[in-house]
Amino acid sequence: MGDHVLFFYGTLMAPPVLHRVIHGHPTPEKWQRDLLTIKPAILHSYRRHRVRHADYPGIVSVSTDPNTDANTGPESSVLGTVVSGLTDGDVYRLDMFEGSEYEKREVVVRVLGKRGEGEGEEGVRGVLDKMEDGANAVGEGVEVRAVTYVWTAGEERLEDAEWDFEAFKRDKMAWWVEADKKDW
Repeated sequence: MGDHVLFFYGTLMAPPVLHRVIHGHPTPEKWQRDLLTIKPAILHSYRRHRVRHADYPGIVSVSTDPNTDANTGPESSVLGTVVSGLTDGDVYRLDMFEGSEYEKREVVVRVLGKRGEGEGEEGVRGVLDKMEDGANAVGEGVEVRAVTYVWTAGEERLEDAEWDFEAFKRDKMAWWVEADKKDW
């Protein structure tokens, strides 16, 4: 069993994309899925942006001092998933997937949801849907140390707009999951 814990805030929040990257297939065997624990989480003091001409986002750190940075407040938090049980091999494949536009950083995230809520892939989607709908019944829980991929390829490549996970799932995810099955 793996002992790596990572926080994902973009395409890898979608379990089929995550499994495709680390297992080579969007629908892995049950034993492969059972090795991972996926929970909704929030990362404070960062902001997620769309990357120009790309389907994926990047995050950058923002100031927590309202006197020095206009990007503080609710917009300076990023919703995502914290995944534990990742192996060295999984992290190697994730590093290759992320490429040179990002660097890994240790961060502290807070797990979201009520007790027992948000467990497994279906539960994560439910909690994230509630958060995106503006529901505040979902609370922040325990702090977890994790590693995440922070954008380093230049802020000029980032749009001001927030990256939209729902739009990605609706418009782009099928291609990301099934890209090798399409006839070119």
